[in-house]
Amino acid sequence: MDVISFFKEKATALNGTVVLPESDDVRMLKAAEIIIKENLSKVILVGNAEKVKSFAQAENVSLSGIEIIEPDAYEKISDFENFFYEKRKAKGVTLEQAKETVRNPLFFGALLVQFKIVNGMVAGAANTTGDVLRAALQVIGVKKGLKTVSSSFIMVAPNFLGQGDKVFLFGDCAVVPNPDANQLADIAISTAETRKALIGDEAKVALLSFSTKGSAKHELVDKVLEAKSIIESRNVDFEFDGELQLDAAVVEKVGKSKAPGSKVAGNANVLIFPDLQAGNIGYKLVQRFAGAEAIGPVIQGLAAPVCDLSRGCSVEDIVNTTALVLLLSQM
Repeated sequence: MDVISFFKEKATALNGTVVLPESDDVRMLKAAEIIIKENLSKVILVGNAEKVKSFAQAENVSLSGIEIIEPDAYEKISDFENFFYEKRKAKGVTLEQAKETVRNPLFFGALLVQFKIVNGMVAGAANTTGDVLRAALQVIGVKKGLKTVSSSFIMVAPNFLGQGDKVFLFGDCAVVPNPDANQLADIAISTAETRKALIGDEAKVALLSFSTKGSAKHELVDKVLEAKSIIESRNVDFEFDGELQLDAAVVEKVGKSKAPGSKVAGNANVLIFPDLQAGNIGYKLVQRFAGAEAIGPVIQGLAAPVCDLSRGCSVEDIVNTTALVLLLSQM
């Protein structure tokens, strides 16, 4: 199943705009060129226009059709300064500090997202995840109704149980080390919303554990049950269940046996792991042992989309992630 082509086709139809703030990284420039050539999205780069163009020319990259914005010369820079100052002054940020911060490419890019000038931001090729998330959280913040920023992986399992390729979402596998029940509920809700935005079908969410419907008693199981109760109290519009063991969640025969009457057991397409150790190990087991394609991590829970890259990312990764951030902007 060519999930990336599916994402690109959906994203192209949106006719959106993405900001790539790391214009001093040649991979970003090459990705921008491809994004324009494929008509995937409009692109804004952040930086000094002369320097960016000179760098691109030296690397034989065309910037035709790409907008370059220099923060100092931007017409809305004073609006950005005032917004950030008002948002962060309670944390001790002065107006002078705000003026300096908003000129940082990551913060400037996040402000373009916040002010709806672009659909989303893709960064992380030249900056750490911590730096990217810090800019996103301080400028954009967490989505209303949530308190947790988390992540999910899109996992394409080849010929799953002999039924053809199947797409799962795994959360959280990259951000929250040991979520409490409230955070686990946030992760489940965010991952269900991510699936709806990216895949377009209805999420069936399984809260995973080493126990199924009371088969074991332990405080770790209690956390999963508490998360389920919290989700119930939020009147969500997707099906969910737990606690479920992995086989009860994804194998129909086992689901019917271990959790009869469950609308999710045996048919789950969103798997919520109880902590980061389980999630990270789980997605890598499926990737390496089963040959599944792992796409992500997708950052979720922000009020507007920012996607983080690995610093070892390829040009193709940046282009593909641009499609994801555009689709997430429709949430």
